[in-house]
Amino acid sequence: MAGYRLLMLPGDGIGPEVMAEVARVIGWFRESRGIEFTITEDLIGGAAYDAHGTPLHDDTLQRAREADAILLGAAGAPAYDKLDFSVKPERGLLKLRKELDLYANLRPAICFDALADFSSLKREVVAGLDVMIVRELTSGVYFGEPRGISPDNEGGRVGVNTQRYTTHEIRRVARTAFELARRRSGRVCSMEKANVMESGVLWREEVQWVGDNEYPDIELSHMYADAGAMQLVRWPRQFDVIVTDNLFGDILSDAAAMLSGSLGMLPSASLGAPGEKGRPNALYEPVHGSAPDITGQGKANPCASILSFAMALRYSFDLGEEADRLEAAVENTLADGVRTPDLLQTEGVQPATTAEMGDAILAHLQQSL
Repeated sequence: MAGYRLLMLPGDGIGPEVMAEVARVIGWFRESRGIEFTITEDLIGGAAYDAHGTPLHDDTLQRAREADAILLGAAGAPAYDKLDFSVKPERGLLKLRKELDLYANLRPAICFDALADFSSLKREVVAGLDVMIVRELTSGVYFGEPRGISPDNEGGRVGVNTQRYTTHEIRRVARTAFELARRRSGRVCSMEKANVMESGVLWREEVQWVGDNEYPDIELSHMYADAGAMQLVRWPRQFDVIVTDNLFGDILSDAAAMLSGSLGMLPSASLGAPGEKGRPNALYEPVHGSAPDITGQGKANPCASILSFAMALRYSFDLGEEADRLEAAVENTLADGVRTPDLLQTEGVQPATTAEMGDAILAHLQQSL
């Protein structure tokens, strides 16, 4: 089997701890399944700033362009809060997304049965939940011009951000959502604010055009984003794939994150257009942050990072059966009652360490042979 090149960027805080468990899982696939992965490790975020004075060095960016997939841990820490905005650790991640044109952010909201009681909603509402939110990631109000803060004519100031989308930007992320729906239950719900925003009108019209002309086999519906937020917490299992813009996707995916019980369980993928290597530029990372309060204590939950690698198996390498194998190993580990501190509800129970959670997942992988 052909080898795959992975760029591993552990980053800051608990990033190196959780990525160490991902590396062990990758090693298992190499040794037990004969899948050859070549790993290059580099710096991003605060770690890169400490070494190079920038959160993303040009050499690292070039390695990212050459990789088949990028695995990232976390970026950011309080020690860097006073840095100029342009060199804060998070800017490294934003630059990586922008330079690689990673325009489609995939955020699955899955509630494993063993964790249904950890959700902020009732078990009967979230049990069996499996929703995919596709967020446009490189345009919209976060990148539109003009933007900034300036004096107004009344002795105060005015802050301006511009919501801007083009036909091309909307159609390409819509296609990602429709393609995902073909692998799933065949339903896409597009969310915007077409009732009050011209960009929302354009969004709705262009997504509808893609559905009508390219994916007539997929059931397409539309919903205002505020109504979508309400429905996500009322009855989330009504959704299969949700596609939305950058701002609303940021908000809706974070709301959906709480349905699953813990940020430590949530993976993500950011995908671009297919490149010279025949597969899309792709960045896989956990949803959680760098968690400086537990760094170095063995308390971090590695599941989100491990599940992010499962997404890489599925979406970058077309190894769906191996992704299923890894996801099942995580689910079976949870069913056994193995818990890092973020997944414990009962006092007096000894939590598993980061490495012990990794041990349990590897044991289930071995049992799957």
